[in-house]
Amino acid sequence: MRTYQNMVYSTAARLTGNDAQAEDIAQEVFLRAHRRFDELRDNPRAAGWLKTVATNLTFTHLTRYRKRWVFFSQLQGGEESDDGPALDFASEELVEENVRADERHEYVEAALRELPEHQRVPLVLFHFEELAYEQIAQKLRVSLPKVKTDIHRARQALATILARRGITAQQLEA
Repeated sequence: MRTYQNMVYSTAARLTGNDAQAEDIAQEVFLRAHRRFDELRDNPRAAGWLKTVATNLTFTHLTRYRKRWVFFSQLQGGEESDDGPALDFASEELVEENVRADERHEYVEAALRELPEHQRVPLVLFHFEELAYEQIAQKLRVSLPKVKTDIHRARQALATILARRGITAQQLEA
C-alpha cells in the first residue's frame, strides 16, 4: 500500500475533483487489493491493476454522483521510502527548483479546478493518465471527436485561466 498509495490517490483525485471522494475510492481500491493479496503480492503487474481499479471505481463513482462534484485541490507528496530518510542534503538550487515546481503544479491544479467536468476528465486522462483518445472515448462512452474537442477546449480554457492570473507558459516550463 505504501508503495502505490500516492498513485492510487492522485488518479482518483484528478478524476473526481474532490479529495474526500478520492480518499474513499483509494480506500476501496486497497480493500479490493487486500482481498486479492495472494495474487498481487509478487505480481509485477500490481501497479497497473491498482491504477485500473482506481480509474474504474472513480468512473463508477462519477456516474453515480455526477451532480455532487466539488472542485478539488490535490495534495501531492513524494513517494515514501521504507529505507527511512536520506542523509544527503539537497543543494540550495535544487530546493529552489523544487519550490518553483510545486508552485507550477499548484497553478495548474488550481486552473484544472475551474474547468467543467466534461473538459477536466478527458484532459486529465490524456495528460496525466496517458490514455489515448480512443481509450478515453471508450471509458467515457462518448465519441472520439467529442474527446478531441473537449481536450482542445480544456487546453484553451486552461491557458485563459492561467493568463488571467498572470501566469505565462514560459513560467510553467521554467
